Amino acid sequence: MKPLERHAAIVQLVRDSGKVTVDFLADHLGTSKETIRRDLTELSLRGQIRKYHGGAERLDRATEGEFRARLHEQPEEKRAIGRLAASLFDRDDTLFIDTGTTTLAFAEELAARPSMTIVTNSLAITQTMARSPEKHRVFLIGGEFLEEASENVGPLAVEQIGQFTARDAVITVGAIDASGAMDFELREAEIARAMIAQARRVTIVADDTKLNRTALFRVCQLNQIHRLVVNTYPEPHLAETLTTAGVEILVPGKERKVA
Repeated sequence: MKPLERHAAIVQLVRDSGKVTVDFLADHLGTSKETIRRDLTELSLRGQIRKYHGGAERLDRATEGEFRARLHEQPEEKRAIGRLAASLFDRDDTLFIDTGTTTLAFAEELAARPSMTIVTNSLAITQTMARSPEKHRVFLIGGEFLEEASENVGPLAVEQIGQFTARDAVITVGAIDASGAMDFELREAEIARAMIAQARRVTIVADDTKLNRTALFRVCQLNQIHRLVVNTYPEPHLAETLTTAGVEILVPGKERKVA
C-alpha cells in the first residue's frame, strides 16, 4: 500500500472508530508499528487526527487543536500575555511552569529576566530557560514523554513534582468558567494539579478563547487562582465571579484590577 493510500485509510479508520491503536493499524494495514507511528505523527502535524501514546483518535471540536497548530493561533495575544505575566516575577523567584503554548510564550519572555529557579515538565520551556544568558536554574520533570507537545507526564512526573516546593505555579488551561479551570487532557490536568498543590500562589495564563468554555478534567477551583493573565477582560458575569473568588485579573495595556 502506498503512503498516501495508507494515510487515507488511517484517517478513515480513526473517523469511523473514534480511537484506534498502533497495534490494530499495523495488523489491519499489514505494515510495521514503526511505519504506523511515523504515519500518525505526520497526520497529527497536518491536523487530520490526534496522536497519543500508543494510538490516535478522532479530532473533536470540543477539544483543543494539535499543539504545533496552536503555536500559530493568536501569537500576538499570547506574547502580550507572556510579557505581562513575566513582569510579575523577579530574581530568585521559584516557579512551576506547565506545558502549553501560552506558557511557552511566557517562558520566552521570562528567560530575559534576572536568574530564577524553574521546575517544568516541558522540554521546550527547559531549553528556552536554560539557553538564556541570565543563567536560570532549571529542573526538568521526568516521566512518560509525549512527542506532540514535548512534555513529560504520568505518575512518575506527578511524584517528582511532589519533591519540590515553589513560591509560584504558572499554569495554562483549556477552559475557564464560573465553576473553575479545566483541561481537555487528563495527564496534563494531573500535572497542573500537582504543581498547584506544591505552590503558594497560582497564576493562570490563558487567551480569551478559553473563557466561558468547559472541558472534561478539573484543574482547580476559582478560589485557588490568585491571578489570571488574559488578553481581554472577561465578560461581566465571569469577571464578577472571578473577582468574588479573589482572583486578580490582569490584561495587557489595561489598568490592574485587584479583587
